[in-house]
Amino acid sequence: MPALSKKGHSMPESPIRKLVPFAENAKARGTEVIHLNIGQPDIKTPQIALDAVSNAKIEVLAYSRTEGSDAYRDKLAQYYKLHQVAVTREDIIVTTGGSEALSFAMGSVADPGDEIIIPEPFYANYNGFAAANDIAVVPVVSSLAENFALPPIADFESLIGPKTKAIVICNPGNPTGYLYTKEELEALSALVKKHNIFLIADEVYREFTYEGAVHHSILTLEGIADYAIVVDSVSKRYSMCGARIGCLVSKNKAFIHTAMKFAQARLSPPTYAQIAAEAALDTPSSYFKSVNTEYQKRRDILITGLKKIPGIAVANPRGAFYCVVALPVADADNFAKWLLDSFSVDGKTIMVAPAAGFYATPGLGKNEIRIAYVLEEQQLIIATDILKKALEVYPN
Repeated sequence: MPALSKKGHSMPESPIRKLVPFAENAKARGTEVIHLNIGQPDIKTPQIALDAVSNAKIEVLAYSRTEGSDAYRDKLAQYYKLHQVAVTREDIIVTTGGSEALSFAMGSVADPGDEIIIPEPFYANYNGFAAANDIAVVPVVSSLAENFALPPIADFESLIGPKTKAIVICNPGNPTGYLYTKEELEALSALVKKHNIFLIADEVYREFTYEGAVHHSILTLEGIADYAIVVDSVSKRYSMCGARIGCLVSKNKAFIHTAMKFAQARLSPPTYAQIAAEAALDTPSSYFKSVNTEYQKRRDILITGLKKIPGIAVANPRGAFYCVVALPVADADNFAKWLLDSFSVDGKTIMVAPAAGFYATPGLGKNEIRIAYVLEEQQLIIATDILKKALEVYPN
């Protein structure tokens, strides 16, 4: 049999999706699985986006422009201006989801063997994007005890070397829900300028902040235009995960020119999805107000329930819709499989994401899970009760 690539062998499995066969087996046995493992909102997609696709009069479904349509990018620029980000369509490349945007960004700023620094835990697929580009992830540890706040700048600086090309953050964070303060972002801005490296910010959860907290884009920071790259997506914002439309935003013209070459290689982003995404930008602000209110209620119900379970610790998210939970188990991966294979309450069990896959440092997160609170309140109450009862009998 021919040998496969070393890169293929080094590609990490998704901690979010690798347990799918266990969930399918549970469902085949008649067990209802409550999915806490994936950030797929149950919030309805704005009707205006769905109607735009239904009403589109297209006789030939042709290629779109590599960088995305002018109309959509113009409208995106107006959206960013509402968030105090002054850009034009020339600063934007439309991508096939935020995932492609991240991959293009990494490929544009780093060569094989180069390094990027990322606070961990981080979105698990960052490991995959880095591996696909032969880039080394250098983790800087944030802790649950500190609510996953930005680690000290000195910790970042100690890791910067000749191969360091960028610092990557997710704000608000997946899997932690941490929302960076303006002071933390300004400290990172000063650091990347000092060492002449990029700051890449995944800002796809921008709208989801709680308790009056404000999201600050790195593109609002002074003097960072040449260093800042923003990754964005409609997936979570408008509950349009299946559209697969994201974008790269940067004032650095050389970066945009380079990323365009990666975009040209895949030809163009999908036309119907761009139509839906463009229409979604007309969604009234009241939509986000109601969605945020709903997510904050879900967060409060989940966190309150989790804190009543003996032996666990949980961070308090101020953004996005995830939290990291430390469990009184030796191996959360085995626990997650056991939940699907061997445990149920009234015919129901839960599917969680083991958190070790959200770390780059071996051994970290081994007793942690990520929970996505994207389900309605009663489901979260039932899920918390299942977790409590499971931990009472789990043969750790």
